[in-house]
Parts: sequence; C-alpha cells; structure tokens
Amino acid sequence: MASSLVRSTRYTLVKRFILFQRGASAQAASSSFSSTGTSNIQREKDVNAYADEDSVPTSGISRPLSEILKELNKKVPDSLIRVRTEADGFPIKYIPWHVINRIMNLHAPEWSGEVRSMTYSADGNSVSVVYRVTLYGTDAEIFRESTGTVSIGEPGFGDAVQKAEAMAFRRACARFGLGLHLYHEEMA
Repeated sequence: MASSLVRSTRYTLVKRFILFQRGASAQAASSSFSSTGTSNIQREKDVNAYADEDSVPTSGISRPLSEILKELNKKVPDSLIRVRTEADGFPIKYIPWHVINRIMNLHAPEWSGEVRSMTYSADGNSVSVVYRVTLYGTDAEIFRESTGTVSIGEPGFGDAVQKAEAMAFRRACARFGLGLHLYHEEMA
C-alpha cells in the first residue's frame, strides 16, 4: 500500500514537473490536448517514462560538484560581510548565517544541513554543536562537518545553542570554500 502511495505521489509530481518544464507551450497547447487524444497519449507516455523507479526528474538546477564548488569559492562581496569586535578588542570579519544560507540556496540549491550533536560542557558554561552540510551534485554528493562552541551567557543576539549552531554552520560551509578568503585576510 505504501509503495502504491509513493508511486502515485511520484506520478503526480512528475506530471507537474513536465507541465512546468513545458511552461507556456504546455498552456498554449492545452486546448489542443483536450481536442486530440494523440497529444494526451503522448503526454501520458512522457509522464510514465519520467515516473520510472530508477529515474528522478530534475528541474535543471543540478550541476556537477566541481561547478558548485567553483561558485562557492568565489570571493563574497564586501557588502555582505559584517565586522564584530571580540572581547579583546580585535575586529573579526564574518558572513552572517542567513547570508550564507542564501548563497548556498543560490549556488547549491540541493544542499542540506543538520545538527549532528550538541554537547554541554561538564561545568555547564559552554555548548558545542557539530553541524553537517551536504552538497548534492549530478555526479556525486559530499559533506563537511564542523563545530561551533559558545559560552553560555555570552552577550549578543540569540541563545548559546543558536550561536553555536550558526558558528558551526558557517564553518562547515567554509570547508567547501564559502567565505574562506576571510580567513586568509585575517592572517595577512
């Protein structure tokens, strides 16, 4: 029963995908579909071909990992970079997590992220988060993990877990090259 539900859902999604792909031509031809059975039959064959168990339709946004990584390694515009001052007075350049999220959606729209673990220190004064980012390309998928640790009660917006997760997310994306140039600028 679950298998037939999955096939039915896949069929519906594939049908919508094909109509989306055809765009205006599908809408313009819709009047002819209703008047001629052959066009409907051909469309059904197309849908059935895409609904095959082993093939998954793509929207044309998937690309090889090399192209995705090339885009992520480009320098982020200065207008998107923020500066915060550390407790010791040292300025740190960073890219806010929500900006990184949008960059990922733009250049690697089929990415995913997840919190792998969250650990409080034994004394309860800090929290550490491990975050995994996975990129899906047409040729392969790869992931990178990183950690973020924040002191509980540290001033700023959000609680310690939110800050640690955002830090871990930014660092995991940096392992793909996103914003990595900021680390090199600090060393210069």
